[in-house]
Amino acid sequence: MTIQIEDLKFQTIIGILDFERQTPQDVIINIKIEYDYIEEFINYADVASLVKTTMIELKFLLIEDALKDLSQKLQKNFPDIKTLNLKITKPSILPDCKVSVANSYKFNS
Repeated sequence: MTIQIEDLKFQTIIGILDFERQTPQDVIINIKIEYDYIEEFINYADVASLVKTTMIELKFLLIEDALKDLSQKLQKNFPDIKTLNLKITKPSILPDCKVSVANSYKFNS
């Protein structure tokens, strides 16, 4: 089974530049989860809420650290996840493009 959460958009503090630490900016999160559905399902609303809450509360410096932390939290809270693809985009940080960092994770559940 595959869950895809596309373009989860909200504002948070993320980044290492001085102005990024003061003013929340838009981020867009894309998530792809693969898991074996037998009798238990993974609630996509819970996944989206966990990601959003974590990002807002922890105010990451680096996107890379956010990806690492989110992958660990998702795997802990949803142990049936086999494969996780996460992508975090900062759509407004540069005037002429969107910037993203992504990673894939495989878990032994």
